[in-house]
Amino acid sequence: MEYRLLGGSGFKVPVLSLGTGTFGGAPGLFEAFGTSGVDEATRLVDIALEAGVNLFDSADIYSQGRSEEILGKAIAGRRDQVLISTKATFRFGEGPNNVGSSRHHLIRQVEGSLKRLGTDYIDLFQLHGFDAQTPVEETLSTLNDLVTAGKIRYLGVSNFSGWHLMKSLAVSDRYGWSRYVAHQAYYSLIGRSYEWELMPLGLDQKVGAMVWSPLGWARLTGKYRRGQPVPQGTRLESQAAVDAGPPVDLEYLYQVVDAIDEVAAETGKTVPQIAINWLLQRPTVSSVIIGARNEEQLRQNLGSVGWNLTPAQVAKLDKASETTRAYPYFHQLGFAERNPKPV
Repeated sequence: MEYRLLGGSGFKVPVLSLGTGTFGGAPGLFEAFGTSGVDEATRLVDIALEAGVNLFDSADIYSQGRSEEILGKAIAGRRDQVLISTKATFRFGEGPNNVGSSRHHLIRQVEGSLKRLGTDYIDLFQLHGFDAQTPVEETLSTLNDLVTAGKIRYLGVSNFSGWHLMKSLAVSDRYGWSRYVAHQAYYSLIGRSYEWELMPLGLDQKVGAMVWSPLGWARLTGKYRRGQPVPQGTRLESQAAVDAGPPVDLEYLYQVVDAIDEVAAETGKTVPQIAINWLLQRPTVSSVIIGARNEEQLRQNLGSVGWNLTPAQVAKLDKASETTRAYPYFHQLGFAERNPKPV
């Protein structure tokens, strides 16, 4: 397994990490993801560790805390072998203060996560989203206090816009507080808007990407192909997934999958393996979070590493997946002399 530095920190993470959204299976969105209990989760953790994948990503809201509980039991007795990433910000309970990035909510959620995970520290703690109603200074001073207290080792965010992240980094720099070194962001061959602003920002400010949904909400599993019926009964077809996930035009999806199939014929690799390997060659990407409902899916995703697409194959996939950018990003492409593409 290859390990990379996470952003501008000295913290090394594996290029693949295991997401635990499939642990627990609470009704609704997470039930559609997966329903792994302790036994199956422990087996998946065993397989991941055997392959050198020692980073496990969770969140307080995954199956209403059940995901963290199951992960904690799956790693019991081997905490020193694993790295834990978890998140908070979204609503966790009915009270008016059970949401957001306030001092009240963050301290409460970190303490809750520590208890559910059965540990006394979190390796990487990330805000799950930006809270525009809490002063950035309050959020960052709280996180810095938690780092100083030894309850958190490194800080990151998820789903921030460019200005959200840049404002936060500027405040951290102003007061000498711990900086965000990771951005857990959606990025895939059929969702490349991360490249427009967040990737250049990540390069400039040394913030590493932790990629979520690298297969575009299961569209790049190989089940969706031109001329074949759209699969029924998959998690993508559930109403919860439809409501939460980014829409993708079917013709565009087929265009990308056609290109992946050409590369698959050249490499002997599967559609998911090619899609993940492409991500691992992109600037700023520190780790790609893979999910697995079962052992078979996990082993297939683990086959994404240990080899590389050729420059010609990368170029073919780039061309097939390119889309028209929103303003001002399309305009900046015309000024490549001073706004070169990230490398």
